[in-house]
Amino acid sequence: MRGATHAKWAACAAAVVLAATACGGGGGDGGSGGDGGGVLSSSWGDPQNPLEPANTNEVQGGKVLDMIFRGLKKYDPKTGEAKDMLAEKIETSDSQNFTVTVKDGWTFSNGEKVTAQSFVDAWNYGASLKNNQRNAYFFAYIDGYDKVHPESGSQSADTLSGLKVTGPRTFTVKLNQKFSSFPDTLGYAAFAPLPKAFFDDHDAWLKKPVGNGPYQVDNYTRGSQMSLRKWDDYPGPDKAQNGGVDLKVYTDNNTAYTDLIAGNLDLVDDVPASQLKNVKNDLGDRYINTPAGIIQTLAFPFYDNDWNKSGSEKVRKGLSMAIDRKQITDTIFQNTRTPATDWTSPVLGEDGGYKPGLCGDACEYNAEEAKKLVKEGGGLPGGQVKITYNADTGSHKQWVDAVCNSINNALDNDRACAGNPVGTFADFRNQITDKKMSGPFRAGWQMDYPLIQNFLQPLYYTNASSNDGKWSNEEFDGLVDKANGQTDTAEAVKTFQQAEEVVRDNMAAIPLWYQNGSAGYSDRLSDVELNPFSVPVYNEIKVG
Repeated sequence: MRGATHAKWAACAAAVVLAATACGGGGGDGGSGGDGGGVLSSSWGDPQNPLEPANTNEVQGGKVLDMIFRGLKKYDPKTGEAKDMLAEKIETSDSQNFTVTVKDGWTFSNGEKVTAQSFVDAWNYGASLKNNQRNAYFFAYIDGYDKVHPESGSQSADTLSGLKVTGPRTFTVKLNQKFSSFPDTLGYAAFAPLPKAFFDDHDAWLKKPVGNGPYQVDNYTRGSQMSLRKWDDYPGPDKAQNGGVDLKVYTDNNTAYTDLIAGNLDLVDDVPASQLKNVKNDLGDRYINTPAGIIQTLAFPFYDNDWNKSGSEKVRKGLSMAIDRKQITDTIFQNTRTPATDWTSPVLGEDGGYKPGLCGDACEYNAEEAKKLVKEGGGLPGGQVKITYNADTGSHKQWVDAVCNSINNALDNDRACAGNPVGTFADFRNQITDKKMSGPFRAGWQMDYPLIQNFLQPLYYTNASSNDGKWSNEEFDGLVDKANGQTDTAEAVKTFQQAEEVVRDNMAAIPLWYQNGSAGYSDRLSDVELNPFSVPVYNEIKVG
């Protein structure tokens, strides 16, 4: 999932202007004690798109979806394991045909029952070409996807032939190939159910989304704040332990941090790099630094011939070898980043697909070899690379400048690399979506679910949902297809690692570093934790 802080893994129309929050209490409606009535305030960035589950593939929107929706599975906030939520059971005998039974007693916050139809209608909507959903690709393994979302021409069907409602709480899913890990993907927001209200009055729903999670959207003013409030009748086991969350938009996370220290904000879920030297003194044990399923990379626009011609892989490898990852992570990030040696994350563990050292010498700083490779590859396109990034969150200016300084020093050229800031994350993502990149760009990734498949397929498979650079390789695609069809987990992981070697050999993206989740919070809060995706577990936070 693309994100503002890192990259993952997700905006609505404007509503009424919000009332001002109380000063000195950290935000929201104040609140006290442990009665679950207190409202906390948290830093945030405007999402790129409206909050349709299948149209959200970045972190800021994803935070909201995780608060207002619950799907068949939910990822454990401590381990990341996919556990049943609305799924009573998911059965298969062949890893290709699945029967899903939805738990009874679940409703949306408007009172509508959550049924099998709620899922099937949502998935059909998400897959349909005419709805132009960014996460449509997640439904590609369901039979009939080629008819509802053809690669060219107009769609010839409105619904996926592989989805069948067989009862009020049961439906079947037929995939177009074996995919043994399919049930584990169903905690991702794209697979959330949708109420009839979504289809009956779509515009109204976008202004005030209705879901089935522990929170409800109260109101949203783009560029200012989204207010979510506890849904008292939420039927799930993970009820909100607070009265709600005010997500406040910041275009500079240093300002957010300053507000936290001043007592005007309760939670910052991305401590800026410039404050990492001070954060322990400022916050003590109210500072969180924990491993997360996040990797920061530099992507390339393969739709630009300069980056897709013969020899360009040498230029990309040379740029990778010109980056002194250890120096940057030590001096800027204060042990909240670790130099990357593959394209996944240590959070997966080696049994789950993490393979330290797979990148080899291509991820090790070597100025002489860097110069040699860039020259052999035909030199830098136009004589200079500009790294594009969003300037509003994530301390990106500091590290982009450091990366460029490293490249300039290695190549003995003060103009070899420069940063190219874009004002907001939304504008940055729109430029990427519109294929307006002419050089490398920030492309961090927050896992959607803890599988090696999620670090590879969405990013590098031909026409995949988050393949922003439009890289395409038949050998890679074939290995991913093979891995997805293997029912033995260990064998599937090995095949995915073979696919990752193809990414390495072509330097489809430059891996920079694995990122920890970092957060700081006020003394009004307790039970603050980050999940393996580096997102605060908002529903467990207590105010008082």
